[in-house]
Amino acid sequence: MVNGDAGSLYVGRVMHRRLRPRGHRLCYRVFSLLLDLDAIDGLASRLKLFSRNRFNLFAFFDHDHGARTGEALRLQVEGHLRAAGLESDGGPIRLLTMPRILGYAFNPLSIYFCHRRSGALLAVLYEVSNTFGERHTYLFPATTTHEPIRQKCGKGFYVSPFLDMELTYDFRLVPPAERFSVSITASDAHGPILAAVHAADRRPLSDAALLRAFLTTPLLTLKVIAGIHWEALRIWLKGVGLRDRPPAPERAVTIVHVSGS
Repeated sequence: MVNGDAGSLYVGRVMHRRLRPRGHRLCYRVFSLLLDLDAIDGLASRLKLFSRNRFNLFAFFDHDHGARTGEALRLQVEGHLRAAGLESDGGPIRLLTMPRILGYAFNPLSIYFCHRRSGALLAVLYEVSNTFGERHTYLFPATTTHEPIRQKCGKGFYVSPFLDMELTYDFRLVPPAERFSVSITASDAHGPILAAVHAADRRPLSDAALLRAFLTTPLLTLKVIAGIHWEALRIWLKGVGLRDRPPAPERAVTIVHVSGS
């Protein structure tokens, strides 16, 4: 995001490649918004096609994220930072996510980028949602300024019915600027099982840009949930068995204690 911007549009693609026990690949065109949590109301007042907490062609609803308690998202995130031993100095917190489109949203992954006032990255939070209405967040303190940022943690939240829980996630992240990318590799004791990549380019956020995004990728959020179920059927037909769903984690946030943090 360009310094001072309330929001940006990121247009790109998501690719998933399953390596074992059956090969499978998918690739979809997607777009996301990068929103400064303190500037969403101003953005909504400037744009005709974007609203906050009310219906529009594009909208951001606070309860689509976080704990759904009604507490402001910024306060929730700052609470998670304090629990991790990190203290925000009031710097910007920016959320990369798909908006609601014609009233519907489903975000498998949204990412919070927490900055100090100096602009330095303080922490990254990966907010993961599954199709069972559950949500979990992985919090990583920022320990390096070198890009790509590499992060690693154990899987703690059930997402795909075709993946075991005993997996390790490896993240490779380039925070949003003129370009954004994140890749996630899920591995077991025998090596990688699944690789996912989201790469996108920045566009200035305007009504014209939103309209172009809608016309080139209409009903994106509905396509995401439909695509998840369609690809699941294809994987099942390839003979990959289903895994039982365990209870959701007791804690809503997994704090990843990185060496040196």
